[in-house]
Amino acid sequence: MKCAPVLTHCAGRAWTTYTWTVNLIFFGPSETMIASKSETLYFIYGPPGSGKSTLARRLAGLLDLPFMDLDEQIQASAGMPIPAIFDREGERGFRQRERVALEAALQSGRGVVALGGGALLDPTSRSLVESAGRVLCLRAERETLFERLGQEVGTRPLLGEDAGWRERLDALLAVRAAQYHSFPLSLDTSALNPEEAARQAQLKFGAWRVSGMGAAYDVRVVQGGLDALGSMLRARGLEGPLALVSDSQVAPLYAEKVEAALKAAGYAVQRVVIPAGEEHKTLETVSHLWEAFLAARLDRRSTVLALGGGVVGDLAGFAAAVYLRGVRWVALPTTLLAMADASLGGKTGADLPQGKNLIGAFHPPALVLSDPATLSTLPEAELRSGMAEVVQHGQLADQALFARAEGGWEAMRANLDETVRRAMAVKIAFIQADPYEKNIRAALNLGHTVGHAVEVASGYRLRHGEAVAIGLRVEARLAEALGVAEAGLSGRIEACLRGLGLPTRIPEEIDREGFLRALRVDKKNAAGQVRFALPERVGAYRVGVTVEMDFSELLTI
Repeated sequence: MKCAPVLTHCAGRAWTTYTWTVNLIFFGPSETMIASKSETLYFIYGPPGSGKSTLARRLAGLLDLPFMDLDEQIQASAGMPIPAIFDREGERGFRQRERVALEAALQSGRGVVALGGGALLDPTSRSLVESAGRVLCLRAERETLFERLGQEVGTRPLLGEDAGWRERLDALLAVRAAQYHSFPLSLDTSALNPEEAARQAQLKFGAWRVSGMGAAYDVRVVQGGLDALGSMLRARGLEGPLALVSDSQVAPLYAEKVEAALKAAGYAVQRVVIPAGEEHKTLETVSHLWEAFLAARLDRRSTVLALGGGVVGDLAGFAAAVYLRGVRWVALPTTLLAMADASLGGKTGADLPQGKNLIGAFHPPALVLSDPATLSTLPEAELRSGMAEVVQHGQLADQALFARAEGGWEAMRANLDETVRRAMAVKIAFIQADPYEKNIRAALNLGHTVGHAVEVASGYRLRHGEAVAIGLRVEARLAEALGVAEAGLSGRIEACLRGLGLPTRIPEEIDREGFLRALRVDKKNAAGQVRFALPERVGAYRVGVTVEMDFSELLTI
């Protein structure tokens, strides 16, 4: 094979259950992700008592970033507590010191910074912060603020030390209310404990750090993030030369943009294009990728980039896992299905004629960057297909997300950015709890045991998400028949999926024997038995369910 700037390759029942449970329900208003110059610098702002320092410290730990409390920095540099600064220098002197500390935080370029309650009142300071990083403004009910601040009277100069501090807080909040409400990202901490608040902040920012599979890696959702890819790779010490793997549908749309961002950061990059479609998710395609990597002189320090949907990510990740006994790779998902599911968790692989993903490896990426802007070019049928994974994630562990899906297609499209983040948060929580799918992560197979068999038996004429949608309803019907699921659950799931324009019944023309063969060789089977993850209700499930039955009954259930 010759190397060129663009390389294109064509080519009666008894059952046993093992139950695991996790509560991963997320709440909060919808907001659109705002593009930012940095995805490693986060600022926590809000009124006194809203929990800025506590949240910022926990968030920094979750993201493995430095923590900075601006008030602590001011006190350390001044050599005296904040009340003493106000006594000696007045509020003006304090604000000058605050500005110096803020500039130091900006120069660091990475971290989670707890700001003082008035740090961004100055328009210039706000502009500097918003151009350098991202701001989350906290809020809390008035009585909650009173309760939290009651133990700190005397330490906050603007509130004073006497019994009138509540009135002064009310006055301060009235003056600052419009400014606090002007930030696009906000979070009410009134009913949240510190851990819940930090998790909600991750969801708002679209930022996670995933560990448990060797080297930890960052997951980011950034609108317009592909334009900043080069700097993001440099910030993480990823080296070239790079191989940019994409497919024949995605490469014409985004490959040049990505290459420009990489070259601007000084990377040498070789584009490798494979044919689009699940039917090309084969070892033959993987072999072509290895040949392309060799032709591009990739070495053990190199990085493979996977730009595309789930097939591209699975193939490129698997090729990277085996090439030179393992090189790093980065997932750049461009479909809803890949963002919500396939790009997360380090599962890579290829299909065999007998079934899906029968060859593969756990090989976590060095970075996952989801740019929701790429969804604007996704065909509607593919977007609908991806909604099946979103419904599954909501059904497992996010009741609010499932309820939104029940609102229909327009409701989901109107909140697409948040939909992506919520679905990702569910899967990441499962991955963190069980990286190698020894127990609880198997819940993510809900709908996929039947779904994969349907997909294979259809000759891949059904999209992956369409097959999973069918699997979700069929497996819910099975769960009802076994007494695992509450009555009516399958009807609720079917109505939800139909409202999103997804199929729910196995086509009559399906290859019956092909379906049964695919079930028998499913990679999740153990000791010759088919193992299911089955729903109990929205927000609850069982894993490791084995069933003694004539599986041909599933075709008409």
